[in-house]
Amino acid sequence: MQTQNVPTEELQGIVGEGHVREATAEDAVDGVGPSLVVEPATIEETSEVMKLASREGLAVSPCGGGTKMGLGNPPREVDLILSTARMDQIIEHVPGDQIVRAQAGVRLEDLQEKLAEADQMLGVDPPEEGATIGGIVAANSSGPRRLRYGTVRDLIIGIKVVLADGTVAKAGGKVVKNVAGYDLSKLFTGSLGTLGVIAEANFRLHPIRETARTVFLEVDDHNKIPDVAQELTHSSFSQFVLDALEMRWERDRGVIAALFEGIEPAVVAQSSRAVEVLGSHGETRVLGEDDGEAFWEHFARRPWAAGDVGLKIGAPPADLAAVLDSIVGAAERADAEIRLSGHAGTGVTFAGFSGDEDGLVEIVEEVREIRVRRGGSVVVQEAPLAVKERLDAWGSSGDYLGLTRRVKEKFDPGYIMNPGRFLGGI
Repeated sequence: MQTQNVPTEELQGIVGEGHVREATAEDAVDGVGPSLVVEPATIEETSEVMKLASREGLAVSPCGGGTKMGLGNPPREVDLILSTARMDQIIEHVPGDQIVRAQAGVRLEDLQEKLAEADQMLGVDPPEEGATIGGIVAANSSGPRRLRYGTVRDLIIGIKVVLADGTVAKAGGKVVKNVAGYDLSKLFTGSLGTLGVIAEANFRLHPIRETARTVFLEVDDHNKIPDVAQELTHSSFSQFVLDALEMRWERDRGVIAALFEGIEPAVVAQSSRAVEVLGSHGETRVLGEDDGEAFWEHFARRPWAAGDVGLKIGAPPADLAAVLDSIVGAAERADAEIRLSGHAGTGVTFAGFSGDEDGLVEIVEEVREIRVRRGGSVVVQEAPLAVKERLDAWGSSGDYLGLTRRVKEKFDPGYIMNPGRFLGGI
């Protein structure tokens, strides 16, 4: 069947008849329905699909596990969903060099399971179940361990992409010291599929730590959370290494938790010292490796559900108290239910709000006005379509927008890659 304006048979000739299907309502991106979903299995097939899309002027939205499709503004149009589901191979793992090269459609949990056979891991741990390597890079996703290992930009050492016109480009290398073209890796990290299709990525790895302990403290006042974080990162205790420092606040109850990983003696010493430092704030609890793993699986999740508005607020760690005050105050004034989580050690806070549409819009506008004026950022990561239609997911991008537009026009002059979803509607 020939879908209107989309040469279905030609696509089938590229990837195979069984790998092109008509899109359903579940494939819509923020209410914008595509015509087809196409699943190439190789970089060569992806290149041919993009050549066709460029020739026909078809709007393309790359998709991996689908966990990041709610990010950004609603697209102006979508003709094709380009799924990387079949590009799911771990191409190369060299334990001696501590590097791995994987296709974009590899699920993170599958990659970590394979790396664990060599007692290694990739130091990114976003909480979205089913996230793929391509989606994690495109969204620059991170989790609790970013305090210890950094973000995707710190770990990626090479990338292979298919540009809007079908050109295959690559940068970086297979070893950590080879950083030729590293800027291309950084450029595509966080680009949300607006510059091209991420096909492969190379990462540097870390050894799996011998053991782990989690120390956490419950608080009944959100103002105590920044005090605890400051003690763990800026007191005499700071000589020790924290692998994660996270917080949650919900229904007038909060928890701040620290993760220590390493060799047994060091982990025991650090966790014991943490208990001493936090003793003045309340009763602390210590979890071993098994209990701690279950704790973090629940604790690291984002604080919102379908129908909520979810914000990501960036600010210096020292501003955490002011960030929490502005978020809680805005929610109270709008009579909205609020849930918070965040990387207390790196200054990234996630806020989930439930309430009526007008109130949710007011919250975003108020928090954004306060935090941006003070040098921070507020990005809408989740929201009902009705709310997104009244807000820009990214907010004001200032002088950065001009640079972003020039990069977009260089890599995607036809504006066919996720049109409208990124900064300034590009």
